[in-house]
Amino acid sequence: MKKIIAYGVRKDEMPYFKKWAEDNSDVQVKTEPKLLDDSTVSEAKGFDGVDAYQQKPYTASVLNKLGSYGIHALSLRNVGVDNVDAKALKANNMKLTNVPSYSPEAIAELAVTDMLRLVRRGKIFDKKIMHGDLRWAPDVADEMDKMTVGIFGTGHIGRMVIKILRGFGSKIIAYDPYPNPKLEKEGIYVKNPKELYAKSDIITIHAPALKSNYHMINAKAFSEMKDGVYLINAARGTLVDTDALIKALDSGKVQGAGLDTYENEVGNFNKNWGSLDAIPDARLKNLIKRDNVIVTPHIAFYTKIAVKNMVEFSMSANKDLLETGKSDKLVKF
Repeated sequence: MKKIIAYGVRKDEMPYFKKWAEDNSDVQVKTEPKLLDDSTVSEAKGFDGVDAYQQKPYTASVLNKLGSYGIHALSLRNVGVDNVDAKALKANNMKLTNVPSYSPEAIAELAVTDMLRLVRRGKIFDKKIMHGDLRWAPDVADEMDKMTVGIFGTGHIGRMVIKILRGFGSKIIAYDPYPNPKLEKEGIYVKNPKELYAKSDIITIHAPALKSNYHMINAKAFSEMKDGVYLINAARGTLVDTDALIKALDSGKVQGAGLDTYENEVGNFNKNWGSLDAIPDARLKNLIKRDNVIVTPHIAFYTKIAVKNMVEFSMSANKDLLETGKSDKLVKF
């Protein structure tokens, strides 16, 4: 009987792990609430495969220890693999799977929700109403059907954003170094990011985090955008230079931002600090306090169907690796 240990298992995931274990009674499953790191990796001794989800790195030290235990199958319950030490993975002859599409709808819906709240001044009116101020002015809104939305990245999530936005009548343009053939025929692509920046009233990012696109939204990128642009990032925090964003917000170049990811979110997000002032990250507090910035703690994925799919798809992928050495969710570096 094959044995899989799952790390970082939350209470909301447990029903789906139990159901998967019931449906796959030929596999022994252990769930560990702690994340996979040097202090917990020894729990994997005696197991054949590892299933994990975390934002902190999968370091060479951890992967080397897994390799020494004879474990060569690692499955992630998320999309991003930028926090995995690829060299150590290969050195230990380890195969990696992820869940490339657990619910594009979940991420797309939050991205569009942020757009609507920013355009309709939602956060501003929430604050006014809580203080008994029921006046309209001066917070007049814009309308989505009069705006051009630039989609940076047209994978599963970017395409779902396009589908939703079409219902609002927004003009849609997009950029992707690897264009989708169907969208290409529709003629929505621009030639380069600079053109996307120059033409968009709202820019929403749906790209993976790579070394090549670290801080791609930087001071230069902001200078190429329209005055009063809105920026949405529900992808990866490292895509946006936080210092440059703060300056762009201060100057009015950026009229508002919706941020579900933040470049220093590890150690900040998914913790109860007790109060806003207790949050140790000064830049994060700066953003949260702004009436024209919506910060959510990386919750775009956090829906019931997405959590279910992340558990089921990752566990099944790990089982496939153990039984056949193959998986349709295999990551190639």
